[in-house]
Amino acid sequence: MPPKVPKGEYIETDTGNKISRRSQIHGTQHIILGGKTVIQAEAVIRGDLYRLPSSSAGDPSAPTPSSNTPSVAVTVGRYSYISKGAILRPPSRLHRGVHSFYPLKIGDHVFVGERAVVEAASLGNHVQIGARASVGSMAIIKDFACVLDDAAVPPGMVVPSWCVVGGRPARIVGEVGEGFGVEGAEGGLARERYRVVGR
Repeated sequence: MPPKVPKGEYIETDTGNKISRRSQIHGTQHIILGGKTVIQAEAVIRGDLYRLPSSSAGDPSAPTPSSNTPSVAVTVGRYSYISKGAILRPPSRLHRGVHSFYPLKIGDHVFVGERAVVEAASLGNHVQIGARASVGSMAIIKDFACVLDDAAVPPGMVVPSWCVVGGRPARIVGEVGEGFGVEGAEGGLARERYRVVGR
């Protein structure tokens, strides 16, 4: 009988995602990972908070959802990195007395820092979210933007491309430097971070 191989900390999927066994992924059928994404220990992804297909009772103007389309709660692009203790949860809104969840879409090469909380509607490509930062419900962070450590992006805020935001509440404090998000430059270390995980 061959010797038992000890289980590593990470599970690697067919598309190259590396997911810590100590992370908490809820509602996996409502989460899409683009490939080569890293999810560290104690990170939480709330795929169980998804928009329920409704029969649109009481609202004739509401679109009727297709019954064979699965509801997607969280989409994460390629080479994204979800740090230890970070929380990703779909944004929500109270409308006419009904509390609804909306999809959270995260682009490629996104870095989410330790213990950050993200409830945004979307994070663009090459976005960096600092440690302990919070991104409020329905916020939109455009491509190549950077949210500094401990910043609190208010609900609904739109952060333009190439901007740096910081503070509580967050405001634009600068622009990202030339080369941000490029491999080897600050913010562009996604492939290298991916390579060293699980070694």
